[in-house]
Amino acid sequence: MKYMQPRPSSIVAALYTARDLEVDVAILHGPSGCSFKHARLLEEDGIRVLTTSLADHEFIFGGQQTLETVLRYAEEHFSPRRMAVIGTCVSMIIGEDLPSAIQNSGISTPTISVDIHAGFAENIEGVIATLEPAAAAGWISAEELDRQRDLLASANEVERLRGAASKPYIEPSRGDLKHVAAERLLGLARSGKSGVAVLNAKKETAYMFADELLGLHDACPGARVHYIANLEPRGLPKVRRDAERILREMRERGVDPELAGALDEYGANGEPLGKRISALAPDFALIVGVPHAIPAEYTQGIECFSITNGPRQVEPLRDLGHQHVMVEVDLHPRTLGVENIVESEFGAVLRSLSCSL
Repeated sequence: MKYMQPRPSSIVAALYTARDLEVDVAILHGPSGCSFKHARLLEEDGIRVLTTSLADHEFIFGGQQTLETVLRYAEEHFSPRRMAVIGTCVSMIIGEDLPSAIQNSGISTPTISVDIHAGFAENIEGVIATLEPAAAAGWISAEELDRQRDLLASANEVERLRGAASKPYIEPSRGDLKHVAAERLLGLARSGKSGVAVLNAKKETAYMFADELLGLHDACPGARVHYIANLEPRGLPKVRRDAERILREMRERGVDPELAGALDEYGANGEPLGKRISALAPDFALIVGVPHAIPAEYTQGIECFSITNGPRQVEPLRDLGHQHVMVEVDLHPRTLGVENIVESEFGAVLRSLSCSL
């Protein structure tokens, strides 16, 4: 059965991938309202998103000249190092020739064209459609393209098996009350029980999810907690840079985690993380970011505190046996355009309780 709940758009995925490739200007070739919310959010992250603002008559007669004009405008006004033209449903249906428009515009800025629309069942098609021309342009290696394809397949499989795509419809939930879960977590940590705190976050969301680990450390600096984070320096340019910044700040603030995987490996990271947790045999686990990547067999018998930013991920995590499930609301907008760790709600609650327990 098809999903009956909204799913991420492949056009938006293309925009985010262009950002990760350090594109300075992305041009959406379509109506002005296409992907409006995400385009606005991405402009907080250092990438300018323009639109050709195709009108109804251009749906019939085409918008090639309009695209050429916007390309020249972008080069003249922003002096970008890289640009990307990203298709929409309209431009793909009417058969716009994006490479021709780039060539005919006369611009000299390295620019890729992304033939994409929102009709794909999986949003990873937008990522692949962006990475393929990037590899052809020499922006990434063929090896990195193959690596990204494998990682995307792993992430998709995790969502299908244990995530928000595991059922046709999942009721959104805010999860457990954070102060109740925090009191229980600090109680376990202060009692001398052994624990593991795992960051397995997706890209820039790690700027806030890392704070959950720091919050536990700040509240219980002497607790028997082993910290693990997927902050190895691999992936697209922005992803590597984010990992380096987050790891450096965590170390400066007293947490030097064991490194396990990179920020784009959150889907493929589940099995290795599960085996590592089993080897540590903790009494409790704090798992943040994409907790459902870890198969249930590795967390059986462990009291699990999991934190996600997806309200539709609460039910699947409960199905996996996680006793305490929380949601960091509006996490993604708050982690766009940042260069330092952002305080999380749960981290703030842990710190507020550290003096009262």
